[in-house]
Amino acid sequence: IQDISFSVKKGQTLAILGKTGAGKSTILSLISRLHDVTDGKIIIDGSEISQLNLYDLRNSIGIVPQDAFLFSDSIKNNIKFGKENASDLEIESAAKSAVVHDNILGFNNKYDTILGERGITLSGGQKQRVSIARAIIKNPPILLFDDCLSAVDTETEETILNNLLTYCKDKTTIIVSHRVSSAKNADQIIILEEGKIIEKGTHNELLEQNGYYKDLYVKQLSEKEIS
Repeated sequence: IQDISFSVKKGQTLAILGKTGAGKSTILSLISRLHDVTDGKIIIDGSEISQLNLYDLRNSIGIVPQDAFLFSDSIKNNIKFGKENASDLEIESAAKSAVVHDNILGFNNKYDTILGERGITLSGGQKQRVSIARAIIKNPPILLFDDCLSAVDTETEETILNNLLTYCKDKTTIIVSHRVSSAKNADQIIILEEGKIIEKGTHNELLEQNGYYKDLYVKQLSEKEIS
């Protein structure tokens, strides 16, 4: 990636869209210091992240990766991984926000259901939603969602996003997605292409630009109407 510059305030949401390989996930990896920047700097609360204690930095971030990683353990313990001392009420609340609570109740052992390796017991969408529950139960000041709603239908996606709007109102949130529906309510949206920002603005501002974002919006709207 090159010449990337943006700022997100507490309580704001930034959405990052672009084709596969555009650099979206790389930005999240840099923020969480899975990789270090080779040029430029990333600043959180006035401090360069390279100067922050790595444990403290990562402890202040909740990440939901593109490929949800779950352990061969109970659903309850998979969610509690985000907060080891979480109560049953907190676990259920997080699962409800992630719209996976009803699915969990459908299993014979409910929250005590043991998952197969890498969560094989669950569908792709259920794995993503359990991962979202794990991230939000942690209650971190920064949330990073890496295309983590790709396996859920648009109706469920909308419910989850509405829940997150309420939950994230005092947090800094970055959503990486391929879908305009995940991005349209963000405070700002950036479009990446080959590692560079090609468009930047709100949903309405980007529609007026008649560029990549508008083309994607029209395409996905027509696909939704057909389906």
